[in-house]
Amino acid sequence: MSSTTHDAHHDHHAPPKGITRWLFTTNHKDLGILYMVFALIMFFVGGAMAMIIRVELFQPGLTLVDPHFFNQMTTMHALVMIFGALMPAFTGLANWLIPVQIGAPDMALPRINNWAFWLLPAGFTLLLLTLFLPGGAPAGGWTMYPPLILQLGDAFPFLIFAVHILGISSIMGSINIAATILNMRAPGMTLMKMPLFVWAWLITAFLIVAVMPVLAGAVTMLLTDQYFGTSFFNAAGGGDPVMFQHIFWFFGHPEVYILILPAFGIVSAIIPTFARKPLFGYSSMVYATASIAFLSFIVWGHHMFSVGMPLAGQLFFMYATMLVAVPTGVKIFNWMATMWQGSMTFETPMLFAIAFVILFTIGGLSGVMLALAPVDLQYHDTYFVVAHFHYVLVSGAIFSVFAAVYFWLPKWTGNMYDERLGKWHFWLSTISVNVLFFPQHFLGLAGMPRRIPDYALQFAEFNMISSIGGFVFGLSQLIFLWVIIKCVRGGEKASDQVWEGAKGLEWTLPSPAPYHTFERPPVVK
Repeated sequence: MSSTTHDAHHDHHAPPKGITRWLFTTNHKDLGILYMVFALIMFFVGGAMAMIIRVELFQPGLTLVDPHFFNQMTTMHALVMIFGALMPAFTGLANWLIPVQIGAPDMALPRINNWAFWLLPAGFTLLLLTLFLPGGAPAGGWTMYPPLILQLGDAFPFLIFAVHILGISSIMGSINIAATILNMRAPGMTLMKMPLFVWAWLITAFLIVAVMPVLAGAVTMLLTDQYFGTSFFNAAGGGDPVMFQHIFWFFGHPEVYILILPAFGIVSAIIPTFARKPLFGYSSMVYATASIAFLSFIVWGHHMFSVGMPLAGQLFFMYATMLVAVPTGVKIFNWMATMWQGSMTFETPMLFAIAFVILFTIGGLSGVMLALAPVDLQYHDTYFVVAHFHYVLVSGAIFSVFAAVYFWLPKWTGNMYDERLGKWHFWLSTISVNVLFFPQHFLGLAGMPRRIPDYALQFAEFNMISSIGGFVFGLSQLIFLWVIIKCVRGGEKASDQVWEGAKGLEWTLPSPAPYHTFERPPVVK
């Protein structure tokens, strides 16, 4: 055997060189990195849109942009952050971590994995192109309620097609994750021995496969109403615009849990590590996660208390929604019990995880307030709702992503990140995120509606405070970017274990982890 063929035979262990490595890769670590880099770019794109919103609201009066463009920004900010930043960030973490956490050599469907990723840039190119089309980008809110969304100009089919492409990407990624977890665990890795991040993603994957087609159906009905003469949501033709809300929120409410369950998994990995104690109540955490997922399918109507729902419907959705607080409370209690009397240290991942628990709980409490049908009539479509879901999705989901990056970055790169800069990022983000969103509760209670470019004078001070918080929060993310770049470029070498209390198969690998891992499956005791 000549030396060249011999080398070629052994070369498949190393990644190919150049751009083709990233275009055609089926390696779960490469795809995880691609997802996370894409999510980071979209985080800054969506953040720039948020900055435009906050600059406009800094003072009363129409100061910076015209109202129609302002509405485009609020709509696109939501779509970009949910489908472009958060979901790909969690999917990237899943791609990188799940195989190494369950002892699998790769994902079950590697080519589908590549395709699922590359659909994302395609879908977002279509979506972001709408900003340059006649009539502008979608401006009817991310919920796309008819008849308002049907007034969109040339961008309408682009929006529908983009939603379809992003949905297909999510479904393919989720089927892959579920197939990997159910079929490729190492010997001895029973379901109840899996890390909670893996459990959270298994449940999330089923949620995505169940509800993404529902969204696809809803937007397809919008499309046929617009171009093919149907009347699903057109009252003049015997349709019902409120039916769209039912279909949308049957997708939309589980979507909220799709965005938060992986965060629960991340925090359940980090808190025991830095408390140096096993997670309190592992099995109750698994059942609580599954219960939250089940309940998410039967509470969609709490987004619709103000549409004239019959009393029985209001009562059902109100009680079902309040029931979600029970398994969520179990999780918060278990995290607190894990920290109780642990020998805790406060590195950056732990700081973000603790901030997550505290601030997510605030978001949960305002959620219980919104669940009360009679008072929701007062809160509905005000800044109180904006404050509520940003506490859940920014200081909840996004903080958990920050925590995960700081926690696993040394394993990915082989270098320790700059702890001092990490702490700066944490404190600036945590203080500013509260300055940004806490005043919005009061604006909402005082009656300021959401999605408006101008407002009455009595809301001026709190809006100014909120905007200042927003600018500081936005700028602090540049520290995060610098921490990542600096860590990738070099730094103090990380040990294989990285964190003293870390448990799990990924910490048995060298840092940085090799391109291919677990070609012979490890045996889990």
